[in-house]
Amino acid sequence: MATEAKYSIIREVGRGSYGVVYEAIVNQTRSKVAVKRMHCDVPENVELALQEFWALQSIQRQHENVIQLEECILQNGQVFQPISHRYRKSDSHLLLIETCLKGRRCMDPKSACFLWFVMEFCDGGNMNEYLLSRSPDAQLNHSFMWQLSSAVAFLHRNQIVHRDLKSDNILISHKRGSPIVKVADFGLSKVCQGKGNVNQHRFSSACGSNFYMAPEVWEGHYTAKADVFALGIIFWAMVERITFRDRDTEKELLGTYICQGKELIPLGEALLENPNMKLKIPLKSKRSMPDDLCELLHDMLAFNPKERLDAFQLEVRIRQISYGKKRQRSVS
Repeated sequence: MATEAKYSIIREVGRGSYGVVYEAIVNQTRSKVAVKRMHCDVPENVELALQEFWALQSIQRQHENVIQLEECILQNGQVFQPISHRYRKSDSHLLLIETCLKGRRCMDPKSACFLWFVMEFCDGGNMNEYLLSRSPDAQLNHSFMWQLSSAVAFLHRNQIVHRDLKSDNILISHKRGSPIVKVADFGLSKVCQGKGNVNQHRFSSACGSNFYMAPEVWEGHYTAKADVFALGIIFWAMVERITFRDRDTEKELLGTYICQGKELIPLGEALLENPNMKLKIPLKSKRSMPDDLCELLHDMLAFNPKERLDAFQLEVRIRQISYGKKRQRSVS
């Protein structure tokens, strides 16, 4: 990947419209890393690559539940230029890279242009695959809920709104035998300018995955609370193992929805059509969750963002719910 052969690619582990992810090793230490290659051949790809870079490099300190960026490498033809945030390149240097990526020099079809993201390696795959391959476990679910709420609160404190939270974008790593979730895939994220409350920033670009989008995202005016709605979808689906089949990939995915005949309607879209709709939580069995968790999910999935929890309130509430605590028997 670089002239000094710093990394050796072992195998491909994922592929999508965003690019390709590989498992690789650092030749000097033999440690494993994940390498994402994003092809900057069209403006849309450039924007995705830059959003991911700006989000990950803006974090001043690491969080256990947010994927860690080791370095980023700009490839222009056969020239590789490390732009690792660890060396804290100047803002003018980073802007030069952005200008280069967006300029015509990198759009020459004869000269390949990529951003390579070298990140920590997660050995457990994504959360969707991990949970669907195991029997339901209330303690594990609670642990994942706590870790995810902590990660999103951390991102929001750092003025980063993810905008594409879903079980496929959450990776699993193992430390001391316990699964650790890692929020990843920041291609649609937004770094807010200024140091005010992240919930005061307004966004207008409707983006994300349909089944996880808040009602206001469908309308094109929303705040960071859209991330909390997406977490509500994930938490509810995780606890009750509610799944749907993605039409494009045919994969079974964790996610909640509303049935209209044979059609599955994303919850956010259904709420937009009928703001007074009462959510049936739990959907399957009252035994699957205690009342305080039902109330929490209602507060995360509120139609009106003003009535919805923000990430900081969610972080506190997760500590208080009884679901999955050791004194409570796990439901299988």
